Amino acid sequence: MAMLRHRDRVSGPGRGQALLIYSTRSLEHVIYQKELDAIARRDVNLRVVHALTRKQPNDWKGHRGRIDKALLTKTCFPPEQNPAIYVCGPTNFVETVSGILIELGFEPLSIKTERFGPSGG
Repeated sequence: MAMLRHRDRVSGPGRGQALLIYSTRSLEHVIYQKELDAIARRDVNLRVVHALTRKQPNDWKGHRGRIDKALLTKTCFPPEQNPAIYVCGPTNFVETVSGILIELGFEPLSIKTERFGPSGG
């Protein structure tokens, strides 16, 4: 959220396109949802994609289920653009998503990760 808040405060042509893929169990589980929606309304170059893993509204047209290869293929910038990528979440999630991104042709050194949760068995 700190990156998006900073981006929201920076104006002008230097602010390029950005994509946030946000995976939660349901829309009710989205942290900072009102603030995130407000930032997205102000920033035409920010695209927010929700992946709802457990519960979706009846009229939901977005992604159902976990972030997967199909969703990343459909939504990510092309690997040739060499975008900066940040993956944050539990270790298994981070490893899975990072692995898919590498399979899709993204440069491993452009993928920055942050893990949270239990650190070992």
